[in-house]
Amino acid sequence: MPAKSSARPSAKSRPAYKCAECGWTTAKWVGRCGECQAWGTVEEVGTAPVRTTVAAPVREPARPIADVDVEAARATSTGVDEFDRVLGGGLVPGAVVLMAGEPGVGKSTLLLDAASRAASSGRTVLYVTAEESAAQVRLRAERIGALRPRLLLASETDLATVLGHVEQSNPDLLVVDSVQTVASGEVDGAAGGVSQVREVAGALIGVAKRRGMATLLVGHVTKDGSIAGPRTLEHLVDVVCQFEGERHSRLRLLRAVKNRYGPTDEVGCFELGEDGIVGLPDPSGLFVSGTPEPVAGTCVTVTLEGRRPLLAELQSLVSTDTTPGNARRVTSGLDASRMAMVLAVVQRRLGVALGNRDTFVATVGGVKLTEPSVDLAVALAVASAAKDRPLAAGTIALGEVGLAGEVRRVTGVPRRLSEAARLGFTTAIVPKGSLGDGPPPAGLRVHEVETLHDACAAARLVSS
Repeated sequence: MPAKSSARPSAKSRPAYKCAECGWTTAKWVGRCGECQAWGTVEEVGTAPVRTTVAAPVREPARPIADVDVEAARATSTGVDEFDRVLGGGLVPGAVVLMAGEPGVGKSTLLLDAASRAASSGRTVLYVTAEESAAQVRLRAERIGALRPRLLLASETDLATVLGHVEQSNPDLLVVDSVQTVASGEVDGAAGGVSQVREVAGALIGVAKRRGMATLLVGHVTKDGSIAGPRTLEHLVDVVCQFEGERHSRLRLLRAVKNRYGPTDEVGCFELGEDGIVGLPDPSGLFVSGTPEPVAGTCVTVTLEGRRPLLAELQSLVSTDTTPGNARRVTSGLDASRMAMVLAVVQRRLGVALGNRDTFVATVGGVKLTEPSVDLAVALAVASAAKDRPLAAGTIALGEVGLAGEVRRVTGVPRRLSEAARLGFTTAIVPKGSLGDGPPPAGLRVHEVETLHDACAAARLVSS
């Protein structure tokens, strides 16, 4: 009697499931990816093939690390100082940079300016526009003064044609705007899909590495502000930059989320105007009102954007009439929940009546402040507005406020105080122990405080 064959499939023939966002694989279907935690992205990809890679002949033997030539990895300046600051000195040959940001924030304008400056230095630049026509890009280039003979422009959406342009023009710098609008005829699906974005990015990255050609890719963002497309796109590129800014504000901030060639804590500041984007090496003046006389409800603080100290003014307004029921709490440029916590501490620890009074707190210039170091400035601005008593001219305050009313230390205080002294401020209120053993900057009187009450006493809002 013949033996019965086993009906259970072997491990080699079991179907595999793969996440379309990050590439995570599993033997059975799940609703949520175990790696990137995305819902509904795990799909069946068929039987997982078993491959065995054999050793291949070595074309170039391994060398001692000290014998490796480093000239191939030297960064070349883009001509935009603030862009170079974020990149870590400039563009490295063969590096692939992904520039992400919301629509209308100025990504295309910044990259067109950088491409123009690279072309004016003698390098050949190929600018591929897949979203706009060549005439539209030419009008923008004329408006910002970016017309250069060595800046080549191509309006293409097909990946094969883009690669053909690269072979024909042999550029030193390639700009693709944007990677989500270029499609490959070899892959099914519409442009911008997961498979299309992965194929296009992989092909562009491969040709960039092979030719030693620096490449700038423009990427879209989703509604929550993250980079659209598969998460593997962020892992494939060398640098990921995030371009931020309010639509109605002149300020634009460029941050490096990932950087293989430099730091990730640097921030580039730009001003967007009719003539294009201009770098701001000293943007502190944008966020200080500059009123000649002190006004009740205002306080200046120093925040750190990356490693750069930035002065920002906080303004508060507390209504004089009480409001029946729940009073309004309105903020602009600050985290609403953190502001509510600071208001509760001010009311409880300082005895300032805010329960039935409308309170408004905003930043000057539309800057967003998320650091805990702005807590003390918020508290002093609200106390000043409630008492209708302005702080002394030339006063700054920085520190984190706890629920017990204590003022906690923050990082980078000497750097912040040096920036305040450079801009002419004479008095600083900081947490106790912030200076350490070092002296304060020349011309700056520093009050080290332990509690919120001590800070208000130093600001002459309450009696000591």
